[in-house]
Amino acid sequence: MLPIIFVLPMIQLLVLSFAVDYEIKHIKLFFVDQDKSQFSGLLYNQFEASQYFIINDFSNSLAEAKESMQRGDCDQILVIPHGFEQDLYRDGTTDIQVIMNAIDGTKAGLSSSYATNIIMDFNRSLIVDFGMQSSLTATPEYQQIEMDYSYWYNPELNYQAYMVPGILVLLVTMIGGFLSSMNIVREKELGTIDQIHVTPIKKHYFIFGKTLPFWMVGMVEFGLGLLLAKLVFDIPMVGSIFTLFAFAGTYLLVVLGLGLLISTITETQQQAMFISWFFLVIFILLGGLFTAVENMPEWAQQITRLNPVRYFIEVNRMVLLKGAGFKDVASHFIVMSIFILLINSLAIFRYKKGS
Repeated sequence: MLPIIFVLPMIQLLVLSFAVDYEIKHIKLFFVDQDKSQFSGLLYNQFEASQYFIINDFSNSLAEAKESMQRGDCDQILVIPHGFEQDLYRDGTTDIQVIMNAIDGTKAGLSSSYATNIIMDFNRSLIVDFGMQSSLTATPEYQQIEMDYSYWYNPELNYQAYMVPGILVLLVTMIGGFLSSMNIVREKELGTIDQIHVTPIKKHYFIFGKTLPFWMVGMVEFGLGLLLAKLVFDIPMVGSIFTLFAFAGTYLLVVLGLGLLISTITETQQQAMFISWFFLVIFILLGGLFTAVENMPEWAQQITRLNPVRYFIEVNRMVLLKGAGFKDVASHFIVMSIFILLINSLAIFRYKKGS
């Protein structure tokens, strides 16, 4: 069990942190050039130089490009119409068509934004290098306004700084939830639960004794994950580590209590595993890791108030990236304390009924 408990979660943290990336790159672009002019060539070069696009095909046929998208060979089609350069010289304006595969709406939106930025840069280069008052209809008119951006808490816009704290929460949750949920039910399957019933040990001591070892395992797991996050991903740790471990210890009491509650109402480890997985999937998907809570429907946002994973992910990011202190996360501690009282009391009550 020791390799499963300690080694596998660290491997999962490494694999998931490198694999899960919100940044869209390597967009397959089909470049349709029906003008074959100097300006269309310059625009081609700008897309080719971009780190976000890969021009995997080039033609003057829009029908061929549509067939390529139908086969899934390209994600975006850029169409340069006949008279592109001539219209720019004569009228200072022209049209460019951008067609996107929008099955993945997020990818389509980002790739459209990337393409628009490149076309805007091309528009500026026409103004600066050729002295033209051009206006490509796919872009807004060139304005003499410059903006400076200040990125707080994650100035390098590193997606791993955002993902790793959340992934670490999920791994600790899964280990604690699964192990504790199969704890008492294992005693039932082996028949040793009857021997425990005839002992003079009190019910709350029994639950405490079943919780403490897994609580210690979870804390060690969390500490190893933080060490790995710092050494491998260089995740900033701006806030108090003491506050972070204090909340982790509080959070684990909630997860372990839920696992023990499941263990008291099931008769086999298979039942416990399936029920635990049911709750963990909901907790993970509504935890704010893959979809921001603010972007969820109002009814889903209200449901997340009952999700302990949401609070731990928020605290992890607030402490590590923003340097939040105890006062900043005090409300989260209060919510966890309420969860501890309710869930563990129910677990003790359920065990008492079963005895």
